[in-house]
Amino acid sequence: MQDLISQYNEKKIILFVGAGVSKNLELPTWSELIDQIAKELDYDPDVFKTYGENLALAEYYRIIKGNIGPLRSWMDTNWHANGINISDSKIHELIAKSKFPIIYTTNYDRWLEKAFDAYSIAYTKIATVSDISKITDGIPQIVKFHGDFDYDSTLVLDESSYYERLEFETPLDIKLRSDVLGKSVLFIGYSLSDVNVRYLYYKLKKLWKANIYGGIQPKSFFFTNRPNPIQEAILDQWGIKMIVSEEDNPQKALEIFLTKLTT
Repeated sequence: MQDLISQYNEKKIILFVGAGVSKNLELPTWSELIDQIAKELDYDPDVFKTYGENLALAEYYRIIKGNIGPLRSWMDTNWHANGINISDSKIHELIAKSKFPIIYTTNYDRWLEKAFDAYSIAYTKIATVSDISKITDGIPQIVKFHGDFDYDSTLVLDESSYYERLEFETPLDIKLRSDVLGKSVLFIGYSLSDVNVRYLYYKLKKLWKANIYGGIQPKSFFFTNRPNPIQEAILDQWGIKMIVSEEDNPQKALEIFLTKLTT
């Protein structure tokens, strides 16, 4: 933990934020999203879910509707309901007030941006290649790695967009390659079983191995409240240290961890 704190204080940590960070905001789940897709396509949700994995079902929606615009509108409305108060999330407050120079998120929602706004902290949102020109020294960046509701074409939501992401050749992928050189990465809000994130670990290891520093890989970190010796060994071979909390409640565990790290 001390290594992480030292690198954080030197602003050498890139933060990766997953869905678990927004869990306490009670946003709709993927299951509810698939229910909505089924409803719009006149299917029984329970039957519809037997026809494929989530990405395939979202791909079918795009094929039938021609685009994901209506689905994106539903997601945007329901994930940013008026009853949600970002000031109730201590986790978002800690992130907004932190010293992370760059924050990558695979979440579509705007709650990170809303937290920065709520605490009057300047930031630059990076969702498209044109946003990269807006980067300003000393201003934290929020990089929407899987897309942003403001731009339908950026959302990694169906099979086609997911496979494009696997090629690791989009402008944001190229930016990530540059950002991680000489820096460590801290992952929070992710499941150890999430294949998307596991693929990202693999790609990062390859980037570090091939980088200009002669293959020297900075130590990176994965926070969880669920001990798992098998996954810990796998992460270790990729140069990622697992940090495990003794707190059973995942939201409370993350809040305690971020408080210790950032304050």
